[in-house]
Amino acid sequence: QVQLEESGGGSVEVGGSLRLSCLASGYGFDDALCMGWFRQAPGKEREGVASIDSNGAPSYEASVKGRATISRDNTRNTLYLEMHNLKTEDTAIHYCARARVPYGGACPRPLKDDNDWGQGTQVTVSS
Repeated sequence: QVQLEESGGGSVEVGGSLRLSCLASGYGFDDALCMGWFRQAPGKEREGVASIDSNGAPSYEASVKGRATISRDNTRNTLYLEMHNLKTEDTAIHYCARARVPYGGACPRPLKDDNDWGQGTQVTVSS
């Protein structure tokens, strides 16, 4: 299966910005599949953050609406998540995901858990 490796996490103050990257290798960056970002905070369930379909159309969960931009660069086999105006509530391990089910290139709503997953990158927002 595809290998997904996240990077770009770190510590930032409230109101700051981060750009996460996800490099796909092995089976490659299949642009016919939905890709997205999830996050999991301590003591909470994993939740979707944003997704992008095979045509590059993004969708965002309410928690980050207006504060995040998801994009994909198929020539680099890379998925990105740009976040700004970060809040302490954004503190979580962020996971890159690629759908196992094609969905015709679309992204399901709500986001599903039947994905290939990266190992995660920690985002810590402090006040």
